[in-house]
Amino acid sequence: MQRRQFLGLLGATAATAVLGKPAQAGPKHFTGYPDSYGVLFDATRCIGCRRCEAGCNRVNHLPAPARPFDDLSVLDTKRRTDGRTFTVVNRYETAKGIVYRKNQCQHCLEPACASSCFVAAYDKTPQGAVTWNEKVCVGCRYCMIACPFDIPTFEYWDPLAPKIMKCHLCYPHITAGKLRVPGCVGACPTEALVYGRRADLIREARQRFHLFPGRYLDHIYGEHEMGGTNWLYISGVPFSQIGLREDLGVTPAPEFTSGALAAVPIIAAAWPALLLGIYAISQAKDKAARQEKREALKEALAKAKAECDAELAKVKAKAEADKKAAIEREVKKALEEAAKAQAAKEEGE
Repeated sequence: MQRRQFLGLLGATAATAVLGKPAQAGPKHFTGYPDSYGVLFDATRCIGCRRCEAGCNRVNHLPAPARPFDDLSVLDTKRRTDGRTFTVVNRYETAKGIVYRKNQCQHCLEPACASSCFVAAYDKTPQGAVTWNEKVCVGCRYCMIACPFDIPTFEYWDPLAPKIMKCHLCYPHITAGKLRVPGCVGACPTEALVYGRRADLIREARQRFHLFPGRYLDHIYGEHEMGGTNWLYISGVPFSQIGLREDLGVTPAPEFTSGALAAVPIIAAAWPALLLGIYAISQAKDKAARQEKREALKEALAKAKAECDAELAKVKAKAEADKKAAIEREVKKALEEAAKAQAAKEEGE
């Protein structure tokens, strides 16, 4: 932890304690930004090709998966997002046959992750995306517990700077003008994914219900679940058959967590002491890491010198041997020439 980061956290924590309320956890019901964007997923059009996974991986520069995206045998196992994967597609056996569903952050209108975060590392943007700020996050991982969709994940394999990982709806790419639609949407070959204003997506879903009677259930998953989400689903089979919870109700998550979050100011008051401890541990860990690096460098240099000395000794020995052999050859040659000369002389006499 850098000193600047520590002081920033300490200041934010002090402000929180003084105000006596957690950031992003107000009790007022929020019905969502009116012009926010989202994605409509049509389960009747998804063919399970995983190109959305590849598109997401590419635009977000995520690590390559252990098995390539054209390996569809991964669909034999139910998967969830992890620290290297923002989205996954799963295959479900349903009463109407095989149906595929894409899974990622639902981008709730009132995110449980944001309401559980007492340092305001999460932000519900007016554009609809729920984003996460690694500069503020303290790694408590309450967001992982709070999310009803089990989406936020953690880089457990990184001991120095692990991050919370989840889909951000390509918010940084779209706001920077690098993309017009999320990477997954742009990669979908069947238009199972549609990006647009949430209100327009709801109208599009109802239009499909009207145009294709009997194909869909008359239900837009995410229109009301958990107070509504910016990611919406329509399907021809019950949503529980494609891995979506139907027991969540329509109450936003923050209303469930408001009681528990009332204790956050108390926690925040004690947080500076905890941060001091974390800072001290971080400094000790950094010092140990620097010492470890110096030792490793010293060991590497000693090893390199030893190898260099050994190689030099070999070269010297070979040079000595070559020199000795050359002298012996020259002596032998001189003796042979002297013998020939003596023989020629004797023949002449």
